[in-house]
Amino acid sequence: MSRNTKPGVDKAIVSPNATRDGQPISYSRAPAADLERWVGRFYVTIVGAPPEHRLDCGLLSDFACIRVQLRGKWEAATADGVEVSERAAMMFGPHSRRMPISVTGSFVSVGVFLRPGVCHALRGPDIGDLVDRLATFGSLGLPEQRWIDLFHADDSPEDWVKAMEHEMRSLIAERAVREPDPISARFEAAAFNDPTASIARLAEEFGVEQRRLERIVRRDFGMPPKQVLRRARALDMASHLRGVADHAEAEAIALRYYDQSHLIREFTALFGMSPRQFVDRPQPLMTLGLETRQTRRLETIRRLEPGEVKPWE
Repeated sequence: MSRNTKPGVDKAIVSPNATRDGQPISYSRAPAADLERWVGRFYVTIVGAPPEHRLDCGLLSDFACIRVQLRGKWEAATADGVEVSERAAMMFGPHSRRMPISVTGSFVSVGVFLRPGVCHALRGPDIGDLVDRLATFGSLGLPEQRWIDLFHADDSPEDWVKAMEHEMRSLIAERAVREPDPISARFEAAAFNDPTASIARLAEEFGVEQRRLERIVRRDFGMPPKQVLRRARALDMASHLRGVADHAEAEAIALRYYDQSHLIREFTALFGMSPRQFVDRPQPLMTLGLETRQTRRLETIRRLEPGEVKPWE
């Protein structure tokens, strides 16, 4: 499916950063070298809206994420029911499908996308138990107020990212009992590069038995390898539809689906709407998440250098 029209934009939303199409985007960057095995991306999102403006949107993330909500009234429809928060630090698990999210008023959200295997390495919760769910810092035994207090109003987004880097180093020093599994890192890169790859071929490339690869992926991604790849394929298509992808990849992304009906069926199963509806409706929260992921993906597969202007900017 080609993107022939601009994606829908919520005109009540104002962000200091935006794409050429007017989609809000976050400030984000890769971690410092010593955190590369642990962190995929840091992000800072600052969005203005009228006080009573309610934004109904959603997220679909392929990795666990520490999210600190500093402003806004949030609701998330999780697998355990609706969770409500304002100023809070939480860990969101990866998503098997779109999670409905609503926020009222202006909002500020900052966070850390964790690489696969990090929860296991940090003696955290079983990532499979967090799929489509969230956990408060209190329930995880993590210092919520310390994380909230990292962010001073007069500091820049880069200052906030540096504060999160410092806190992640402390967390790793305090809790890590092992390194994240390098097999999971290789599978993560494979999903970014070619989500149509067969599990058997990847196991052969990695030099492991297929059953062992499947066990590692289930442990560190929270779901079977085929489901991880299917989700990665849909996320790349969604990024293209929302205008936060490298347009030079558009044909290759479309060819990952057998035909239009295959695309519509799989996309609707994950996002709860057809590709056309996904384009036409404003999707600011979804677009913010897709843009951060797509930047990480393009840097991982060496289509984009860190700090380089992104194709959609």
